[in-house]
Amino acid sequence: MARPDLEGARGERRRAVSDEIAQQLHVVAGERQRRAADPDLLARVTSLKAFQQRRFEHTYADLLQSARYGAATRFFLAELYGPNDFTRRDAQFARVAPAVARVFPHEFAETVTILAGLHALSEVLDTAMASELAESRITAIEYAGAWQRVGRASDRERQIALTLDIAKQLDRVTRMPLLRNVLRAMRAPARIAGLGELQRMLETGFDTFRAMNGADEFVATIGARERALAADLFAAALGEPGDAATLRAFAALPT
Repeated sequence: MARPDLEGARGERRRAVSDEIAQQLHVVAGERQRRAADPDLLARVTSLKAFQQRRFEHTYADLLQSARYGAATRFFLAELYGPNDFTRRDAQFARVAPAVARVFPHEFAETVTILAGLHALSEVLDTAMASELAESRITAIEYAGAWQRVGRASDRERQIALTLDIAKQLDRVTRMPLLRNVLRAMRAPARIAGLGELQRMLETGFDTFRAMNGADEFVATIGARERALAADLFAAALGEPGDAATLRAFAALPT
């Protein structure tokens, strides 16, 4: 029988996870409501997400073609960078946030908490960026200009750090072979709890990162390229032809 103090600590940890997920999804819901009230803003956000997906495909064209890293790169593209509508998934999470910590092992609940934080921050930054765009059609110079007007360099760094944290966490749990069996056993409880979308994402992420057989180089590559692009976008002198930072930033953006 577990000691009362251990049970109390576990209960506190579950509540903290549930509260954090619920809080982040509340932020996401607020951004969606703001866009729903402004069709022009919604159109610009949708175009921005599509532009950022093309940017990711451009920046990581080599990884997408890689036998070792291709699947993990596509997982990131589909789950983090794509213009997909995650309304259904988020609604599931928000409705049963307390069940996440109760149904899933701590390692997976922690992964979901990081994902929720990244999701909320990205949605806030996307709304801010879209608010600085004049129209839905986005060019490299318009994207760079909106990036600079929004600023928030510390949030951009946090966005990158959270992205890397998800990769590190998935890599870490794949080094615990028994967790795959535990995750498989969670299918029925997850379905009953209304967490089918979350279960699918976690299983896909686990299997993808396990097949990669080590994510150190993958994580380092994403971190280096994302930070280099962010630095160039902030440093770009957009009105000066031949500016080095501008040329590097534009080379990393889709045409």
